[in-house]
Amino acid sequence: QVQLVESGGGLVQPGGSLRLSCKASGFTFHNYAINWYQQSRDKEREWVASISSSGGATEYAGSVKGRFTISRDDAKNTAYLTMNNLQPEDTAIYSCHIYANRRNYWGRGTQVTVSS
Repeated sequence: QVQLVESGGGLVQPGGSLRLSCKASGFTFHNYAINWYQQSRDKEREWVASISSSGGATEYAGSVKGRFTISRDDAKNTAYLTMNNLQPEDTAIYSCHIYANRRNYWGRGTQVTVSS
């Protein structure tokens, strides 16, 4: 079955960096676009970034453009979200997502907390 497992979250000071990983299994990873979402305590889940199945195209939400980079390593069945210049408003649970076989699949997420 499809599984997405995120890791790499933690506590970081403002201006710091983190790299999140999304390890995938149960499907042909290189055939699918991968998306990252964030959910803060008082907000709906929001889209953060996407990468195409080939890795040749990426898109970002305006709030993270220029600070976050999405990437993928198909040999490792893993997608990444590199986050630089983190700010307190980036505090959220970050989850990866795919849409496959007319279904949405989500990982459980990894907590990112930005605080001094």
